[in-house]
Amino acid sequence: MYILIPACLCIAAFFIYQERRKRFGLSVILKGLASLCFVILGFLASKKGAGSNTILTGLILGAIADVLLNLRYVYPEKGKITFLAGILVFLSGHNAYLAAVFPMNAHPWIAVIAGCVLTAVLMKWLFTKITAEKAFKIFGIVYIGAIVILNCTALLNLITSYRTFHLYFAAGAVLFLISDIVLILNTFGPESRFSLRITNLSLYYIGQILIALSLLYL
Repeated sequence: MYILIPACLCIAAFFIYQERRKRFGLSVILKGLASLCFVILGFLASKKGAGSNTILTGLILGAIADVLLNLRYVYPEKGKITFLAGILVFLSGHNAYLAAVFPMNAHPWIAVIAGCVLTAVLMKWLFTKITAEKAFKIFGIVYIGAIVILNCTALLNLITSYRTFHLYFAAGAVLFLISDIVLILNTFGPESRFSLRITNLSLYYIGQILIALSLLYL
């Protein structure tokens, strides 16, 4: 099972290399294969505990979103549609993760309130760094709001009821959030840098691997 971890990271590295060379068709296939690795890892790690199926659903939706996001390079004339579709699927994945961990929270309203406050602060800062159409900004608030609430829930679970599952899941969720922030800055910021693309994808895959591994302890 654990061979899937280096396999995922190696395929992801090869995908990034091919994307750098602008071989977008091949890079989409490789990205899908890298994401398939963390999905299979999740299935193999799953102990079928409460919440397992929803976390597995989140992993699957993440893999689908990965392909959709990169299709914007293959079909640039449909770039906006495929990007929004990918983000929408990712949002569904975040909601699946949240559905799994929210019932475990002893203080759910604290997580929600903290998530809303932190989302407002984060989006205010992001809007000073990026330029985007109104539709993207509105969608971004909803998207970031969902993953920030997910992070607050996961971290509060870890603090109030320490379990190995909570540690792995919270670590994965935090890396996922940082990855998304880097993606937003690199996509809508004044300058797109491939070094940030590498950072975004590296944090993302490690985050998804940690979430998949959390199923070992659920």
